[in-house]
Amino acid sequence: MRRSGGLRTLESALIRSGLGPVAGVDEAGRGPSAGPLVVAACVLPPKPVAALSALDDSKKLTEAVREELFPVIQRLALAYQVVVIPAWEIDSIGIHVANIEGMRRAVAGLDPVPGYVLTDGFRVPGIPVPALPVIGGDATSASIAAASVLAKVTRDRMMVELDEQFPGYGFATHKGYNTPEHNEALQRLGVTTEHRRSWRNVRETGRVATDTAYAG
Repeated sequence: MRRSGGLRTLESALIRSGLGPVAGVDEAGRGPSAGPLVVAACVLPPKPVAALSALDDSKKLTEAVREELFPVIQRLALAYQVVVIPAWEIDSIGIHVANIEGMRRAVAGLDPVPGYVLTDGFRVPGIPVPALPVIGGDATSASIAAASVLAKVTRDRMMVELDEQFPGYGFATHKGYNTPEHNEALQRLGVTTEHRRSWRNVRETGRVATDTAYAG
């Protein structure tokens, strides 16, 4: 499957205009009621690389393909940065502000500093270089697609670790999303420190997990 070459039209145009290097930014975990929001920024080489030919929107890739691409992106990227926003901070400032803050931090952590930034879906104020929001960017921009893989794999691995820390909630399976199994576990076991208490299904649970290791 050769996909990433077709994702590079926008990056190529910006680089030809002297606006490179181009960074893509994307996140994983906006919707779940448990676990962190993970934001990644990535600068890819200016020309397509065969090892990244399968690159696409992380949601369209299988877990196995994402895991294969993850170390390749890390190795070939000119720069990348991954930022983790924990549940308590999401509750404190709200998911949209957390998303924007995560994107700012991710871009700020890039070295070299990009000449242009492509964000997935919405404008991000406060980025100190020119930036463009791209609707459906993880399916149309190679750098955003690479960032989406970095964010998704990082978050999924963290949720597997949380599944070991908080057995019984099924975090390794549903990754914190609001499945019937997750909501049943919430009612049965209570709210953990990793749940977003501003989320309705968590708020309506009405009790904190009785195990002190789970309680906030």
